[in-house]
Amino acid sequence: MQTARTKDELRSLLAPLRGGRVVLVPTMGALHAGHASLLRQARELAGPKGSVVASVFLNPVQFDNAGDLQTYPQTPEDDLALCRECGVDVVFMPTPEVMYCPDRSISLEETYLSGVLCGARRPGHFAGVCLVVNKLFNLVQPTDAVFGKKDYQQLAILRRMVRDLDIPVVLHGAEIVREADGLALSSRNTRLTPEQRAEAPRIHRTLMLAKVDYESGTDPADVCRMAETQLSAIPGANVDYVELVDAENLHELTDLKRPAVLAVAVYFGTVRLIDNIEVQR
Repeated sequence: MQTARTKDELRSLLAPLRGGRVVLVPTMGALHAGHASLLRQARELAGPKGSVVASVFLNPVQFDNAGDLQTYPQTPEDDLALCRECGVDVVFMPTPEVMYCPDRSISLEETYLSGVLCGARRPGHFAGVCLVVNKLFNLVQPTDAVFGKKDYQQLAILRRMVRDLDIPVVLHGAEIVREADGLALSSRNTRLTPEQRAEAPRIHRTLMLAKVDYESGTDPADVCRMAETQLSAIPGANVDYVELVDAENLHELTDLKRPAVLAVAVYFGTVRLIDNIEVQR
């Protein structure tokens, strides 16, 4: 495994890989078992003749909350060890100064899918995501890229970006990886108190019950109301949103036969946890 910290180093390491399958896994670091599943899926997609590139970059422009950026965990040595274990060929670990010119003046914004769910509550977040992922696509020029479904809105927006901008990369969604008690793996879980950590798995249990309700014919609005009531009853939890939306465009579900996703965001103190479950009638 080789590591690049500048764009020139990255280009030099990637030059011999051109012409083969190159699978990119963008991350913000603080890697855990969920990221490992993305890296292993990328390794499988690349095959013995292809290459896996992982980026480890805490992207400042996608944080709408400065405090969240400052408290985001960073574990670079552990991250490199996990990448090596998962068969990554090249790791790109730039600083913000490497990634962004000090007088940058170009932005990249999605205007439809980002106006709901987390995007409605985190102005500028997905513009920052689109910008950094587009830059990574330009730098790495991958044939494929793997993103987790836990950030369901992010995956949907990036799929739209690839479609609308004719970016020649195939996106793959990886299933959510969970703790044994159902809590979706997240770098933010480490900031939960022991009491909050004990209650947080109830988010997934609520989603599972809501899935049964919806797929048995319960009205979508009633499903959301019941789920919000159950989430609000969790000690220490503050519900940000509960929404059942079309899985492709993330807006109101007008055709109940289409694939849908029930997405939630819940605060425990200052820690914001997101989760979702795909549903289909």
